[in-house]
Amino acid sequence: MKHPLAITLSLTLLAVAAPQGASAACYADYKAKQDNPLKLHYGVAELTGACAKKEAKAELTPRLARDGWTLLNVLSVFGDDGLQERKESAGTYFLRF
Repeated sequence: MKHPLAITLSLTLLAVAAPQGASAACYADYKAKQDNPLKLHYGVAELTGACAKKEAKAELTPRLARDGWTLLNVLSVFGDDGLQERKESAGTYFLRF
Protein backbone atom coordinates (compact mmCIF):
# COMPACT_ATOMS: atom_id res chain seq x y z
CA MET A 1 0.00 0.00 0.00
CA LYS A 2 2.90 2.38 0.62
CA HIS A 3 4.20 2.11 -2.94
CA PRO A 4 1.00 3.11 -4.79
CA LEU A 5 0.59 6.05 -2.42
CA ALA A 6 4.21 7.12 -2.95
CA ILE A 7 3.84 6.86 -6.72
CA THR A 8 0.60 8.86 -6.69
CA LEU A 9 2.16 11.53 -4.49
CA SER A 10 5.26 11.72 -6.69
CA LEU A 11 3.20 12.07 -9.87
CA THR A 12 1.07 14.77 -8.28
CA LEU A 13 4.15 16.73 -7.24
CA LEU A 14 5.62 16.40 -10.73
CA ALA A 15 2.40 17.61 -12.33
CA VAL A 16 2.32 20.67 -10.09
CA ALA A 17 6.03 21.48 -10.52
CA ALA A 18 6.26 20.86 -14.29
CA PRO A 19 4.44 23.99 -15.51
CA GLN A 20 6.58 26.24 -13.33
CA GLY A 21 9.88 24.69 -14.39
CA ALA A 22 8.86 24.35 -18.03
CA SER A 23 7.76 27.94 -18.53
CA ALA A 24 10.29 29.95 -20.46
CA ALA A 25 10.83 33.66 -20.09
CA CYS A 26 8.94 35.83 -22.55
CA TYR A 27 9.72 39.36 -23.69
CA ALA A 28 8.17 41.93 -26.01
CA ASP A 29 9.73 44.76 -27.93
CA TYR A 30 7.51 47.76 -28.43
CA LYS A 31 7.30 51.43 -29.39
CA ALA A 32 5.79 54.07 -27.12
CA LYS A 33 5.29 57.84 -27.07
CA GLN A 34 4.69 60.81 -24.80
CA ASP A 35 3.05 64.06 -25.90
CA ASN A 36 3.88 67.70 -25.12
CA PRO A 37 6.68 67.58 -26.07
CA LEU A 38 6.61 64.56 -28.33
CA LYS A 39 8.99 61.80 -27.19
CA LEU A 40 9.31 58.35 -28.70
CA HIS A 41 11.08 55.28 -27.42
CA TYR A 42 11.77 51.68 -28.37
CA GLY A 43 11.85 49.28 -25.44
CA VAL A 44 11.99 45.67 -24.35
CA ALA A 45 9.89 44.39 -21.44
CA GLU A 46 9.54 41.05 -19.73
CA LEU A 47 6.03 39.64 -19.83
CA THR A 48 4.40 37.82 -16.95
CA GLY A 49 1.31 36.65 -18.83
CA ALA A 50 0.85 34.72 -22.05
CA CYS A 51 3.60 35.04 -24.64
CA ALA A 52 1.54 36.56 -27.47
CA LYS A 53 1.26 40.04 -29.01
CA LYS A 54 -2.35 40.62 -27.94
CA GLU A 55 -1.61 39.74 -24.33
CA ALA A 56 1.62 41.77 -24.41
CA LYS A 57 -0.35 44.83 -25.49
CA ALA A 58 -2.83 44.37 -22.64
CA GLU A 59 -0.02 43.92 -20.12
CA LEU A 60 2.23 46.76 -21.31
CA THR A 61 -0.43 49.46 -21.82
CA PRO A 62 -1.05 50.10 -18.09
CA ARG A 63 2.63 49.64 -17.17
CA LEU A 64 3.70 52.35 -19.59
CA ALA A 65 0.75 54.61 -18.73
CA ARG A 66 1.86 54.80 -15.09
CA ASP A 67 4.89 56.81 -16.30
CA GLY A 68 2.95 58.85 -18.86
CA TRP A 69 3.75 56.73 -21.94
CA THR A 70 1.28 55.54 -24.56
CA LEU A 71 1.94 52.18 -26.18
CA LEU A 72 2.03 52.57 -29.97
CA ASN A 73 2.57 48.94 -30.91
CA VAL A 74 4.09 45.65 -29.89
CA LEU A 75 6.60 44.67 -32.55
CA SER A 76 7.20 41.08 -31.48
CA VAL A 77 7.29 38.63 -28.61
CA PHE A 78 10.28 36.36 -28.11
CA GLY A 79 12.21 34.25 -25.63
CA ASP A 80 15.66 34.49 -24.08
CA ASP A 81 17.27 33.85 -27.46
CA GLY A 82 16.25 37.28 -28.80
CA LEU A 83 17.00 39.32 -25.72
CA GLN A 84 20.67 40.30 -26.12
CA GLU A 85 20.34 41.36 -29.75
CA ARG A 86 17.80 44.02 -28.72
CA LYS A 87 19.61 45.33 -25.65
CA GLU A 88 21.65 48.03 -27.36
CA SER A 89 18.71 49.33 -29.41
CA ALA A 90 16.48 49.60 -26.33
CA GLY A 91 19.11 51.46 -24.32
CA THR A 92 17.64 52.82 -21.08
CA TYR A 93 14.29 51.22 -21.93
CA PHE A 94 15.72 47.70 -21.86
CA LEU A 95 13.63 45.82 -19.26
CA ARG A 96 12.58 49.14 -17.68
CA PHE A 97 8.82 48.51 -17.83
